[in-house]
Amino acid sequence: MKNNKDMPPEEHSGPLMADVARLAGVAISTVSRALANPGRVNEKTRAKIDAAAKQLGYTPNAMARGLRVGKSNTVMIILPGSLYYGVSQVIPQVLQSINRALLENGYNLMIANLGRDADSERHILDLAFGGTVRGAIILSSKLPEVDGRSLANTGLPIVSMLLDMSAAGLPSVVTNDREAVREATAEMIRLGHRRFLYIAGPEDNYHDVERYAGALQAVREAGLSEEAISRSGGNLDYQEGFAIGTQAAADFARMAERPTAVIATSDDMAISFSSRIQRSGLRIPDDLSVVSFDGSPVCEFCSPPLSTISQPFEEMGQVAVARLLDIIGQSEKEWETPIVVRSRFILRESMAPPNG
Repeated sequence: MKNNKDMPPEEHSGPLMADVARLAGVAISTVSRALANPGRVNEKTRAKIDAAAKQLGYTPNAMARGLRVGKSNTVMIILPGSLYYGVSQVIPQVLQSINRALLENGYNLMIANLGRDADSERHILDLAFGGTVRGAIILSSKLPEVDGRSLANTGLPIVSMLLDMSAAGLPSVVTNDREAVREATAEMIRLGHRRFLYIAGPEDNYHDVERYAGALQAVREAGLSEEAISRSGGNLDYQEGFAIGTQAAADFARMAERPTAVIATSDDMAISFSSRIQRSGLRIPDDLSVVSFDGSPVCEFCSPPLSTISQPFEEMGQVAVARLLDIIGQSEKEWETPIVVRSRFILRESMAPPNG
């Protein structure tokens, strides 16, 4: 078996930033600045860090390129998991909006990962620590951490999109998940509905917590008990939306006292749920009203057309890129308040007053 020192850098995670700092005789924060923003470190110090990194085999090619050029015009995007090919098309819509905004500002987009396993995390961190990219936008997920390294320690400008990480000092661009679901649920209540089925995403997920809180807020404000909302799901990722909706239809069929309205936390859930419900002989919206979250174009062409909360992906992508470009090259700053871009409720034929 080969020792790490005999292996080429691309075959193992290699030494840590702390090792480079120790050999160069500088602070870890100085190495971080040199890798992320070389212009902020004097030439003599950069040369010492460059030499130490090369001696240790710490992503030498990427780092040398970053130190030599002084900056990169590439921004990496970090996905929450594998690219999703479901009908909601959330990830493709986000990628399109971010890519367009970056190109307009002279930057290129790099997709850093197609998964979030340990190997993918190492690759993301190698890109960040190695100076290959100028900044990062992370979608709806926590920062990568593996082998004692964290993206939080790279000194790289980072913006979180679709997940509020401002409490950790990370600039965040989100939508008003809670308020949007509260408004949609309140509209159901105005139509006369009093019993609801909430189709949930993964338990403790930021989006599910916010959206369920919005539904609860609406029923409380209407003077209803929280027991007016039954839950289905909670154990699968949003990427499994079709399966979640299918299971919710089976749960609904077993209920002794059935809800008259459904709040699905993704379009995929609502579409598969509605398909199974209508196969069983129930009619939407005559027997059951349905609203979903995401606003994918396919909702308009469902039968009946699906009411949905449309996320402003184009505007959110533009705002995330603008915020990232604002902080590139600047000193570190804490961001305690996220930027909130409001979603839009689209009322279609899947919602109507309850029968009876």
